[in-house]
Amino acid sequence: MRKWLTLIILLSIAGLALFYFFTLPSESPNKEKQVKQVELTFLRNLANPAFNQAYEEVVAAFEATHPNIKINMQSMHWGSEYELRLRTELAAGNHPDIMAIDSPNLALYANSGSLLSIDSYMKAEGNIEDIPEGVLKGLTYNDEIYLAPIVESSIALFYNMNIFREAGIPFPSGNPNNPMTWDEVLEIAKKINNPEKGVIGIDPAQGFGVGEGPAYFKMPILWQFGADVLSPDRSTAEGYLNSKEALEALQFYQDLYSKHGVAAVDMPPAPFETDKLGMTVLGSWAISELQQTPGFVLGEDYGVAPLPKGQYQVVPNGGWALGISSKTKHPKEAWEFVKFATGYEGAKLFVEISGDLPARYSVAKDFPELNEYPKNIFVQQDQNYSKNRPVTPAYPVLSEAIKDLFEEVGKEGKDVGIAANEATEKINNGLKDIK
Repeated sequence: MRKWLTLIILLSIAGLALFYFFTLPSESPNKEKQVKQVELTFLRNLANPAFNQAYEEVVAAFEATHPNIKINMQSMHWGSEYELRLRTELAAGNHPDIMAIDSPNLALYANSGSLLSIDSYMKAEGNIEDIPEGVLKGLTYNDEIYLAPIVESSIALFYNMNIFREAGIPFPSGNPNNPMTWDEVLEIAKKINNPEKGVIGIDPAQGFGVGEGPAYFKMPILWQFGADVLSPDRSTAEGYLNSKEALEALQFYQDLYSKHGVAAVDMPPAPFETDKLGMTVLGSWAISELQQTPGFVLGEDYGVAPLPKGQYQVVPNGGWALGISSKTKHPKEAWEFVKFATGYEGAKLFVEISGDLPARYSVAKDFPELNEYPKNIFVQQDQNYSKNRPVTPAYPVLSEAIKDLFEEVGKEGKDVGIAANEATEKINNGLKDIK
């Protein structure tokens, strides 16, 4: 009996030991520790449905491969509403970790201390050799990179093939390296302009709108004639916006309206699609928009040619890019998202869904349609002939001054010298205010 009692006691002790061994938390170093999740706020602009979906897909793809990072994406309508919201949040100290910024406004945010320089990140992991030099310059302030691009933009000459056929005019070349000159465009505009039939020769730079459009579409005319808006050190507009070359460009633009009468201040609705406008300058996004017009077909009713050149061949670049707040508590995690979204994998996904132009050579190379007419025109122009708008904290003033300048010259017929001097003074006052 004693032997059996001893055996029972020993078995009970062994059982208790096994119970605690299997039920108590293990301290084994091989057991995975629970990963703490970091949440990042991402404020961006809204656009068309495809653009918005592209961002949603990029965020989902990033979170799937980075389970320790949660992206809280918040969206606002593009334009003044978004800019007002962003600047209000920053002024109140409510900094999003990541923010989308229209690249011309880069210096405004960098100069105020709101943006973190990502120069070291980009040079170490951003594969900047894959980004065209002209694009990269527009993301740089005081020799440091502050923004990373996902997609880009470009503009070209769209021509109405029906109007060209009726006038017996050969279609322009679609070769991105062989644009027509503005003088050649003017001669065509004279031949197709027909007030009796209500046909307008050309809309040279998207009429007279508001917002950033006027600066984006009209500044290249100055560049093409060899002029610029600011000095290389971005300290003054004097001697640049009112230079001989600038006045020549402005006079050519004015003459399209007043002297030659081939451009019109007031145009009917959808003149290009209704065969009332022979030529117009549109962005790369216009191809998908024009596809929504029944009976107006690319290659049958309209074609695309490179943007005309003056003394130089040059087009504008720039678009929405991603930056990191200088106040973020998680700069490394924020960079991980920016690196993914603007790198090859994220950018390719974004372009596939949105249809926008990629900012990287490698992404553009992998889409056959971007290497064929007509989209190859926009891609190659952006890669080889593009220029960024001036990177200055006073850019909002500069943009408004350019809008007013071309409006006064083209719409009101003001003397180009007087108008240029007044615009120069406005910009210089803006530069002084920043200082």
